Amino acid sequence: MQFYRSQIAVGRIDITTSATSYVTSSDYRLKENVETLSSGINRVKQLKPKRFSWIIDEEDNANVDGFLAHEVSSIVPEAITGEKDAVDSDGNALYQQIDQAKLVPLLVKTIQELEARIETLE
Repeated sequence: MQFYRSQIAVGRIDITTSATSYVTSSDYRLKENVETLSSGINRVKQLKPKRFSWIIDEEDNANVDGFLAHEVSSIVPEAITGEKDAVDSDGNALYQQIDQAKLVPLLVKTIQELEARIETLE
């Protein structure tokens, strides 16, 4: 399945017999104002990973690792959609969502910073 915006391919979902990949565009020709990421460690230290179970999963109530969207929104806002405690006109909850893949660049930068510290200590 391919996704387009203004006739530009911006993502797709690929499947094989054993896996599914969610792919987003990343070509440098689609980007501007490119800067090197900095302060990865400081931002990662602000994240608050949790262990929880989903209310709706009554049959399989196993705990999983993850985040609470509203706690991530000020640290990596591009990873979160929706607003904390939002409701529609009928008072029904409009739940926040997270794209955890948006955390990967920050985690990679943090690993690089930690590796540089280790090399300095060695």
